[in-house]
Amino acid sequence: MVARYELIADGLRAEILSGAQPVGSQLPSESELAERFGAARGTVRQAVAVLVAEGLVGSRQGARRIVLGAARSQSFAELHSFAQWARAGGHRFGGQVIEQRRRPASAFESARLGRGEVLEVLRVRSLEGEPVLVERTVYAEWVAPAVERLPADCESVTEALYDSIGLVFAYGEHLIDAVSAGAQDARLLGVRRGSPLLRQRRTTTTHEGRPVETSDDRYKPGSVTFSIRNSIGANPLTRQAGDLRF
Repeated sequence: MVARYELIADGLRAEILSGAQPVGSQLPSESELAERFGAARGTVRQAVAVLVAEGLVGSRQGARRIVLGAARSQSFAELHSFAQWARAGGHRFGGQVIEQRRRPASAFESARLGRGEVLEVLRVRSLEGEPVLVERTVYAEWVAPAVERLPADCESVTEALYDSIGLVFAYGEHLIDAVSAGAQDARLLGVRRGSPLLRQRRTTTTHEGRPVETSDDRYKPGSVTFSIRNSIGANPLTRQAGDLRF
């Protein structure tokens, strides 16, 4: 059952994305929203907090919440599942495996996933019917059979692997930078060769620290933004020198 605050967040998000609540405008007050949705102010506050986390609204001291923009924003807590993020945002989404194959692990993959064979999968993800993401994922040998059993158009690999073998993606290391689109990326995403792409490289493990996958994901320009929430007391972010060799 969907929580009440999530339904309210869905309604407000739809208004922002459609332009009914334009950028720079003020959201109604908590009391006004509570009356409109027939909910407690605490429930409304939870709903607005969701939109703040997504980067859709902010606030100014002593003022109401301000609409910041209508960009699709993905938080680091959701980086393991494109489908879960898209569904939470009310987006129409899809996915299609372009090719997959078993092969020996490279030296880098052996260090990350362990020795032996790996399963390499090339997948394209879409939002609202448009291709927005190319995923190149390499799965460890122990999880490869479960991935191979999934349909080519599986909407959520994360959810499917949990349902089939109880796999939970518990920890992730993420590197985010920009690269230029090569011939294959350009063809799959419908952009010009050399166009800038937002790249996310990740390695994920189970609760026990068992490696599951390493992936190189490339997003079409303007398709998604990443939101970061940190503080002086808790800052998991680090800066690294970039690799200028695209």
